[in-house]
This record gives sequence, C-alpha cells and structure tokens, in this order.
Amino acid sequence: LESALLNLCINARDAMPDGGNLTIETGNRWLDDRAARERGVSPGQYVSLCVCDTGVGMTPEVIERAFDPFFTTKPTGQGTGLGLSMVYGFAGQSNGSVRIYSEVGKGTMVCIYLPRYRGEQATLEEAAGDKPAVSVDHETILLVDDEPLIRMVASEVLSEFGYNVIEVADGPEAMKVLASEQRIDLLITDVGLPNGINGRQVADAARQHRPTLKVLFVTGYAENAVLNHGHLEPGMHLLTKPFAGDDLGRRVRELISSTSF
Repeated sequence: LESALLNLCINARDAMPDGGNLTIETGNRWLDDRAARERGVSPGQYVSLCVCDTGVGMTPEVIERAFDPFFTTKPTGQGTGLGLSMVYGFAGQSNGSVRIYSEVGKGTMVCIYLPRYRGEQATLEEAAGDKPAVSVDHETILLVDDEPLIRMVASEVLSEFGYNVIEVADGPEAMKVLASEQRIDLLITDVGLPNGINGRQVADAARQHRPTLKVLFVTGYAENAVLNHGHLEPGMHLLTKPFAGDDLGRRVRELISSTSF
C-alpha cells in the first residue's frame, strides 16, 4: 500500500513540472452491482484512496495503456513504466481495483478501491445499516463546477449511487443543457463559476425553462453568497463544503425522493 501510494504521488508530482496541487483523499464507498461490474469487483463496501493532481492530464489513448508493464510517457531514464502496473497488481491481489480519471490540461485522479474490513464481530444487520441509498431509477443530475478534480470526485460519488451525471464546467455550458430537451432531475452547482454567470444565476435562469427543477448549491462560500435578498427560493437547497461523499449521496436522494417542491 505504501509503495502504491508513493508511486501515485511521484506520478502526480512529475505531471506538474511547473507546480500545482497534489491531493490525497480517502473515503468509504458502497459499490452496487453496476458500479462493481464496471470495476471488475464484487458489490459491497470499499475504502477508496485517491491521488489527484492539477497537471498535464492524459489522453484516452494513454489511459488505455497506463497499466501496461513498461509503458511510460516520461523521458528515457526518468521512468520504468512499472509504477501504475504495480499499483494495478496490488489492487487486484487485494480483491480491489484501480481507476483513472483524467482531462488533458486539467489534471488526473487515480483511485484505488480496496474491500473494507469490518472486523470479526460485524453482523449482517450492521453492514446493511451502513449501505447508502442507491438509485434504482437512475435519475439524471446536471453537475456544474469549474474545478475539474472536484467535478470528477462528485461525479464518481453520484455515479456510485446509481445516478446518470452530466458534467459541465461553467454557466454558459449549463444553460445550453438546461435549454435542451435533456431530462434533468436535479441541478447541482457551485456558486463561484467563471465566464460571467455564477451558480445562483444558473439556477434562476434554469427555472425559466424548468419551473419545478430542484437545485442543490454546493459551495465553500458563506450562505449569504447564495441567498437572494436573504432567502433561497422553494426547491433550492444548500450543502456547504467540506462534506463526505455519503453526505452528498444522501442529500441528493432526499431531494429527488421528496414530493414537496
């Protein structure tokens, strides 16, 4: 595990020759049948360890070969090409998996999923109690955030809960989706967005096309930054950073399941 983490951190460092942000995140994850099948593991509870960078990113072609032994994009003499292959092998031997999420020019997130150890005395009832609610209707969520790694993490969490996620990076792109015929069951948006339209403006404009659309503002700003004249409109809710992935999943489930606006 230490070697795997070190290899991922070295790769993240090398992807940012001019500096950047390296983030290590851990979390508890419930993988349902679909999410587990995508990762080649059994459904159940897992611990995730993700290493994120804001570096050069990878193309889909590079991602496809990233776990191949001796494959490397580094200059001759600066990499063996065995780092990610070792991480992949370690995860597999541990009955887990590893996934890569990357955008060229934005950054990369590599996540290791390992089966969660619950202790010898864990009961089936206790295990079931920890299971987050997973969507069976696969509702569609529009996710708006200009930070690619935050967007990737949130999208990953929501996908694990069974939702279909449409990701966009700014207000204008969000408006294009909202003006289309695409089904949207919930809008999740950061407040501080670039390109002239902030999250509150996106939500207000969305209501022009979809009057009953529910909105969840996800923000690190003070609540007043989201409020309009001191209050949120009906159907608009707030989740303040930082928060756990399970908290996001439960809040989304509550909003989508609620019959009240």
